[in-house]
Amino acid sequence: MDKRKRPPRSARSRINTPRPSATTDRGGKPLPAPKPAGAPSNRAQGLWLFGLHAVNAGLGNPSRRRHRVIGTKQALENLKEALGEGVFPTPSPEVVDRSEVDAVCGPDSVHQGLAMLVDPLDGHHIEDLIADHEGETDTIVVLDQATDPRNIGAVMRSARAFGARAVIVQDRNAPPETGTMAKAASGALEHVHLVRVTNLARAIWALKDANYWCMGFDGHADTNIADVDPSPKRAIVLGSEGAGLRRLTRETCDQLVKIPINEDAESLNLSNACAVSLYEVTRKR
Repeated sequence: MDKRKRPPRSARSRINTPRPSATTDRGGKPLPAPKPAGAPSNRAQGLWLFGLHAVNAGLGNPSRRRHRVIGTKQALENLKEALGEGVFPTPSPEVVDRSEVDAVCGPDSVHQGLAMLVDPLDGHHIEDLIADHEGETDTIVVLDQATDPRNIGAVMRSARAFGARAVIVQDRNAPPETGTMAKAASGALEHVHLVRVTNLARAIWALKDANYWCMGFDGHADTNIADVDPSPKRAIVLGSEGAGLRRLTRETCDQLVKIPINEDAESLNLSNACAVSLYEVTRKR
């Protein structure tokens, strides 16, 4: 594909909505009313991260604005052990009954007796993501029409494991940052950029202009991912489960590749496909 023939670039798109304000202390006020597990928090009150890995990673991220840490006595002891030696980062933890953690996270969430009230992470532009790159190699994941926060979180976990720097999603269809997403990411939300863009095809063009080789994954492609010798700067582009890549997304990619699977199997789920793809791409660098 001739990279010089490209559509006009859209206005720069933010990765997240503007940071909302959040409560700063308990102040004797009652906890928020119960809500379904992982549902987006009231934007005026920030959001609750839950689970040991998500809270531990959030405490270690200097870019994460934190307001409260609550947990059962045992959960806070587990957190202190995970943090290792040193002073517990602010804010000071509050020992509460498990029912209070249920109240903010939802009784069906796997919160392990631990939760932290935070602001969503600040956003930046895809142009900044490209400009911030240092080094000869770089890996980025692009998701076409990913809508499930658990899937996105699991993809971010794989991205973290294999050294991918960012996951790009289309803002119109992707869910906001939630506790469920952070839990599925197992701490990766604090390390891997979740980049939101208005137009996914233009975002891929921006990567191509910056010399990223963009590989779209399609089960009907002729080329096996294992046979590709990827560029040092590469992006893997994955479609939604079932529907796959949209036509414009496929046409914008530099190359279509596939993961060979048993013909009797319909497909891999999104997070598994991402993990296999990242392994194949990054093992050759």
